[in-house]
Amino acid sequence: MKERLIFHIDVNNAFLSWTAVLLLKQGYKTDIRKIPAIIGGSETERRGIVLAKSPVAKKMGIKTAETIYQAKKKCPNLKIFPPNYRWYYEQSQKLFKYLSQYSPLLEQFSIDECFLDMTGTNYLYKDYYQLAVKIKEEVKEKFGFTVNIGIGNNKLCAKMASDFEKPDKVHTLFKEEIEEKLWPLDVGDLFMVGKRTKEELNKLNIYTIKDLAFSNEKTLEKRFKSQAKYLKEAAWGMDKTKVEPRSSKTTSISTTETLTHDYTDEEKLKDILFRQTEDVTRELRKQKQYAKTVAVIYKNKDFRNYSAQAKLPHLTNSTKEIYKLVIEIFNKSYKKDPIRLIGVRLADLQETKERQMTLFEENNEEEEKEEEIQKTIDDINQKFGKSIIAPASLKIIGNPKSKRNMKD
Repeated sequence: MKERLIFHIDVNNAFLSWTAVLLLKQGYKTDIRKIPAIIGGSETERRGIVLAKSPVAKKMGIKTAETIYQAKKKCPNLKIFPPNYRWYYEQSQKLFKYLSQYSPLLEQFSIDECFLDMTGTNYLYKDYYQLAVKIKEEVKEKFGFTVNIGIGNNKLCAKMASDFEKPDKVHTLFKEEIEEKLWPLDVGDLFMVGKRTKEELNKLNIYTIKDLAFSNEKTLEKRFKSQAKYLKEAAWGMDKTKVEPRSSKTTSISTTETLTHDYTDEEKLKDILFRQTEDVTRELRKQKQYAKTVAVIYKNKDFRNYSAQAKLPHLTNSTKEIYKLVIEIFNKSYKKDPIRLIGVRLADLQETKERQMTLFEENNEEEEKEEEIQKTIDDINQKFGKSIIAPASLKIIGNPKSKRNMKD
C-alpha cells in the first residue's frame, strides 16, 4: 500500500491580502500589508470588529475580533478597509482552479485553504518539497498574494505543518518528524483543540502535545467522552480521513457572511440576504439544478446559532422566487437581536424540474420567459462582473418602500 502524500495550502492573511491586491489593481499607492491596517467596519463605526489585521497592526497589539474602537485606541493612525466578500470568493475560486492542475483530488476546506492529495503522482513529481516551493512562488507571481504549504502523510499533519511558521513558507510533518516537530508544541496548537479543551487538558497537567500523546486514555475518556479517541490519535499524528473533492452536483448550496459589526437594521440585513440569494441562485443555475428548500441562518452577538427554513411551492432556481421566500422566512424568524453572521442555504437540490400542468399555460410561459431573462443577466454578470445588473423588482421584494423612489 502506497504511503499517502497530502498538501495543505493556506492563503496568508487572506482577507487583508486579497483586499491589498484589489486596492493595488485599482491604483491605491500603498500596499496595506506593509502599514497598520485592518479589515473591518468604517472608521466612524465604533461597534465594528477586526476581521483581519496587517503584520504591522499585529505588532501594535491589535487582535482579531476586538472592536474597531479598541483597535483605534492602540493605533490612532490605523487604516480601516471594509471586507469585499465577492472579491474574496473570486480570488478563492481562481486559486483552487489553478491548484487543481496538480491533482484532481482537491478538497476545499474553507474559503482560503484546501487539501491536495498527491498520492501516486511520483511519476510526475520527483521532489515534492521543491514542487511545493514552485507552487508557492507561482501563486505569488500569478495572483499577488502568498500561501503557506504543509506536506504530510495525512490531512492532520499537512494542516499542522502549514501553520508552523508564516508567511510564505513550506513545511513538512511526516510520521518520522512527529517527535521533533509536533510533540514540543503547546497542546492548544493541536488542530481542533479550542480554548475550553485546552483549559480542561491543562487541569489534567497536559500542557504539550507530547503530554497528550502519553496521557492516560481512560482519564481522557472520563473528561472528554468520544472526543478522547481523536485527541489521542491526533497527538500521535494519526488521521485516516480522505481528501474528498466537492461534487460538481451538490445536495445543498449555502453562503454565510461574518458582518463588520452587530447588525440590527432589518433593511440592511435584507440587503445582505439579497446579495447572498443572488450568489447561491447563480451557483444553482450554473450547476443546472433546482431547489426545493430554503433556509436563513443566523449567529447573534452572543454567538448563538439559529435558523429557519421553508419549502418552495415547486422546484426552482429563480432568484426572484427564492428571494421572496427568503424574506418571508426572515420576517417570521428574525428575533430582533444583534446579528454577527447571516446566511442563506438552498437544499433538496434536483437536476430536473417537474412542471405541473395547469389550466393557465401562461404561468409556465411566464416562467420560461423569466428563466431566459435570468440567463441573459447571468451571462452579462459573468462577462463584466457579478451583480453588474439585477432586476429592480427583486429589491422591492425585500423593501417595498423602495417602490416610491422608482419610476415606471
